[in-house]
Amino acid sequence: MSQNNMSGEEKKILQAKHRVEEAEARNRVKEQKARTHRLIQEGALLESIAPSVREMSMEQLKRELMVHLQGLS
Repeated sequence: MSQNNMSGEEKKILQAKHRVEEAEARNRVKEQKARTHRLIQEGALLESIAPSVREMSMEQLKRELMVHLQGLS
C-alpha cells in the first residue's frame, strides 16, 4: 500500500512500528559496543597478567587457557 492511500491511523501505526525498530537497532548497537569493550578489557587484563600471550597464536592461547582452566570448573 502506498503512503498516499494510507489513512492517518495507518500512518501512525507505521511510524510507531518504525520507531520501535529504530530503538531495537540502537539497543543492538549499544549491546555490541558494550561486548566489544568488555572483550578488549578482558584481553588487556590477560596480557597484563601473562605478557607472553602477545606472542601466541589464537590456537596456542586457546590450548593454554583450556589446560590451565580445566580444573576450575
